[in-house]
Amino acid sequence: HRPTDRRVEEGDFLSVCLGATYRGYRCEIGRTFVIGTSPADWQIELYDLVFAAQRAGREMLAPGAAYREVDRAARQVLDSAGYTEGLAPLMGHGVGLEIDEDPQLAPTAMGKLDACVPVTVEPGVHLPGRGGVRIDDTLVVRPEADGGPELLTITTKELLAL
Repeated sequence: HRPTDRRVEEGDFLSVCLGATYRGYRCEIGRTFVIGTSPADWQIELYDLVFAAQRAGREMLAPGAAYREVDRAARQVLDSAGYTEGLAPLMGHGVGLEIDEDPQLAPTAMGKLDACVPVTVEPGVHLPGRGGVRIDDTLVVRPEADGGPELLTITTKELLAL
């Protein structure tokens, strides 16, 4: 985000990222809303695309998955829709005593996920002059035998108008 004097107006996207601390450990969540009106068709399409990218990244969260493969799963959804420019340098990161720590889920990251590691999956697309969408959840890596990734940030992912 780059602060300006521009006021938020009806029909704008508004992305909100919140963090929490519990017994010294961190968690974050990010959601995108539309201000004051029903979303336009292009806003719904962009939101659905980012949600599909997030789902693809979340589905890759398993012990032994390569950091870069989680990033690639989410990034590939956005790339295939033509959004290659201006994407975030990573699609997620570890969360623990700090809000942004290893592992980094990035294209060149080396390493593999361990079980019980909390990470975010947070793809986003920003369209200059139009706004953008980001969907950010914190999950704990768990094996499929234990139910797969455990979602810690439980709230709707429906695109809501405020």
